[in-house]
Amino acid sequence: MCRLVLVTGMALLCGVGSAFAADDKPLLPPPNAKKLSEILAKVEQRDGFRYVKEVDWDSGAYTVTYYTSDKAKVEITYDPVTAEPK
Repeated sequence: MCRLVLVTGMALLCGVGSAFAADDKPLLPPPNAKKLSEILAKVEQRDGFRYVKEVDWDSGAYTVTYYTSDKAKVEITYDPVTAEPK
């Protein structure tokens, strides 16, 4: 997972520079990926959906964390190209 880190007043973002090139995880969705708004629209149609808490991009997929009307926490990982759950 990519995080912003502050070190001695300087902002460093993982994946920037050659020191991070070894992990081969895609930092961005592929050019043929569905729009994130399309994926979120699918999530909003799920039974009991209440609100989206967080969306992460990690290891080549979107992980959407949302809550239902009965306060259950749900995490689903979506393929960025097909917009289908993995």
